[in-house]
Amino acid sequence: MPFVLYLLGLAVFAQATSEFMLSGLGPDIAQDLGVSIPAAGWLTSAFALGMIVGAPAIALLGARWPRRRTLLVTLTVFLAVHVIGALTTSFTVLLITRVLAALANAGFLAIALATATGLVRPDAKGRATSVLLGGTTLACIVGVPAGALLGAHLGWRSAFWAVAIISLPTLIAIRRSVPARGTGPTTIGRFRIGPRLGVVLLLGALVNGATFCSFTYLAPVLTEVTGLGVGWVPPMLAVFGLGSFAGVTVAGRYADRGSRLLTLVAGGILLLGWCAFALTAAHVVPTVVLAFLQGALSFAVGSTLIAYALYAGAESPVLTGGLATAALNVGAAAGPVLGGLAIGAAGYRGPLWVSATLVGTAVCVAGGSVRLVHREGPG
Repeated sequence: MPFVLYLLGLAVFAQATSEFMLSGLGPDIAQDLGVSIPAAGWLTSAFALGMIVGAPAIALLGARWPRRRTLLVTLTVFLAVHVIGALTTSFTVLLITRVLAALANAGFLAIALATATGLVRPDAKGRATSVLLGGTTLACIVGVPAGALLGAHLGWRSAFWAVAIISLPTLIAIRRSVPARGTGPTTIGRFRIGPRLGVVLLLGALVNGATFCSFTYLAPVLTEVTGLGVGWVPPMLAVFGLGSFAGVTVAGRYADRGSRLLTLVAGGILLLGWCAFALTAAHVVPTVVLAFLQGALSFAVGSTLIAYALYAGAESPVLTGGLATAALNVGAAAGPVLGGLAIGAAGYRGPLWVSATLVGTAVCVAGGSVRLVHREGPG
């Protein structure tokens, strides 16, 4: 893999840290700004909504701009709004900064996906995607727990400052190492969302919705259901992150082979895992094991679906990257909202059951469309 892909992965690391770190900072933000924990969960949903809007819109712009320019502009905006978020004392202002940060993140990720897949062989899109998403999983392993530790000892604002600081050297690296213009097709006028791409985008939304539904409220699940102290939250987030890194790494090797049956089986196991998590969340050992397994399976299935989308929309990788990013964040926006409602109705186990329901729906959709997807597989 070209070294520049790992630089793009570093930027994705900073952005994913920002997106995911609220799972560990939510209770502190809620207390500091005088809102409820479910209301603090809306910060995650706001971020996801911004990505839904920003991904296809900025992808369209990025198809005409030099890709390096788009990457630099979006990352600069991302850095600036984190500084504002670290300084504000208003929940409303913080909510707005999350939307703006998401718009910038969405545009960056859409262009980064197109850039990454344009720098490798046509049959290596899955591995290129896994390098970028490796930044996301490393954020779960290192960035999010570090953000939780900073929040515990220096306040939640310190985590926002840390994201801004990490983004600064990444700007310099991208300017020096990313080609000014990307490679590969950029056709937009004739681009159409076919049946295969539509199904893959729907599956991505459902699976990511399940992931964010439970991950957003993992901290209160650990403290209120499992009975662990707040000091356990950062290492448990790291356990989830280690699982996600393992899942993305394995998925990168299999996504290019077009093994739909393997993906369907993994989805079925993911469904069983969420059910088991909900039933055993009061016990420490199953919670630790399932946090790892669900992280691995969630990100393995999710990253594979992104690769499938890029194969299905190969005539316009920029726009396809934007649509894939938007679809994933439809789930990321809906998940915390559904999880918050479930907490009010059924307690802190509720998000785990909602995750099971969403994955179960995805498995049914995938099972009904597996012939279509197999007939038009990559390669």
